[in-house]
Amino acid sequence: MASLYLSSIFVSSHRSFISAPSNLRRAFSFTRGRSVLYKHRNKLAPARSNSNSNHRHFRCASSIADVSHSTAITEFPASYPEYDRLLPCPAYNFPPRVEHLVVSEDAKVLDYICKALDLPPLFVTDLIQFGAVHYALVCPQPPPTATPEQIRVFKEVTAPSVLKKRGCIKGKTVREAQKTFRITRPDEFVEAGTYLRIHVHPKRFPRCYEIDWKSRIIAVADSYVVLDKPAGTSVGGTTDNIEESCATFATRALGLTEPLKTTHQIDNCTEGCVVLAMTKEYCSIFHQKIREKQVKKLYLALASSPLPTGVITHYMRPINKAPRLVSEEHVDRWQLCQLEVMECKEVPWPSTLIEERHCVEDCGWPTRDKAYECRINLLTGRTHQIRAQLAACGAPLVGDAMYMPAAVAELASPGLNPFGKHRRHYTSNDEDDYQVAVEEWIALHGKEPTSAIGLQACQISWDEGEYSYEAGSPWWR
Repeated sequence: MASLYLSSIFVSSHRSFISAPSNLRRAFSFTRGRSVLYKHRNKLAPARSNSNSNHRHFRCASSIADVSHSTAITEFPASYPEYDRLLPCPAYNFPPRVEHLVVSEDAKVLDYICKALDLPPLFVTDLIQFGAVHYALVCPQPPPTATPEQIRVFKEVTAPSVLKKRGCIKGKTVREAQKTFRITRPDEFVEAGTYLRIHVHPKRFPRCYEIDWKSRIIAVADSYVVLDKPAGTSVGGTTDNIEESCATFATRALGLTEPLKTTHQIDNCTEGCVVLAMTKEYCSIFHQKIREKQVKKLYLALASSPLPTGVITHYMRPINKAPRLVSEEHVDRWQLCQLEVMECKEVPWPSTLIEERHCVEDCGWPTRDKAYECRINLLTGRTHQIRAQLAACGAPLVGDAMYMPAAVAELASPGLNPFGKHRRHYTSNDEDDYQVAVEEWIALHGKEPTSAIGLQACQISWDEGEYSYEAGSPWWR
């Protein structure tokens, strides 16, 4: 059977792909250097090669990953580093490399990936432990950007005449068979036709190795743990890295035999209270409390401008993609966003020493003598809600490299924000101009911060305050 080693044009969501059998691999592969931020610590060596391998080595690239502790802008060469082990953790992230394979012959997943991608067994074992290898019984649907030829190839490898020979998918719909799962053991068996997605360069979280995790434990109960999450860490991990997460490191710090479970999320760049469940049962219980609005979250926000006390209302565009756009006026089908500013007091802007200690980014705010600490009651829990709403009010959070650049641009040239106070009012005849304005506004936003911003989940409570926990002092104090 011909090798079905696939490489793809992969979009930033890390969910789409294009696949091709061996005779069309050249048409679907590319290598591209991208400008990224990184520290000059490890030199990039040429990609490994094996003259005995029957698999040609193709590469794919996606949007640039966030890079922590960056110091210079450098063009990565097309070659990859010499792969060894995932640990020790580097202080920066490599550009994403996501490979897509369709298994051409029954094999152990470790052996197949090593042979197909010419990677060392220990490195692939590490990828599996990190949760960076996923599979589906049948190739998922191509993205809207797929070419006609790529769609033809997808139809070829998922044709009913091909799928009906696959005993493992009998009784399943195609959609069910296209659902992806993590490979959890290197000795797992994969049969011919199985789809594999390998995140060769998982997003890294070096901050995890700098934390005294026991000191971050707020409370330990029979069914849950409350953690004071450090900024620059992920609560439960990412698509390609569940190893370097708060849940994993808190589990180890407490010496637990069963891993802690994530009950809710806060942004990687946010610090403060998170609840981790001891059991799946309590995880479900806490999810129910959130759905029934029994959980109350208070935040401390370090804003760059003062805010009035009271309820602030916006409407958020229902697109699951950053940056999150909010409008002061109601827009049909946009989601209600409300927060209450309970208190706002003037405080000194964090010193250069404090900002450097916490790797806070300088985002170009014109005045840096005063900041404003706001106590906020989050009334609706949208992704990036506080960050997006405060930026829309002209008071972006200190260090917020995504939202502050756009707020600075709007401050300098009022009217750039098509949803702000100084927005232009478009008619149905101006639809093209409106779409251009929206895209230009999105382009003014920056990348997601990789370290601390001025936001702390300072308190969490539930059951009408019967259970209440507070985080320590925020990083800026």
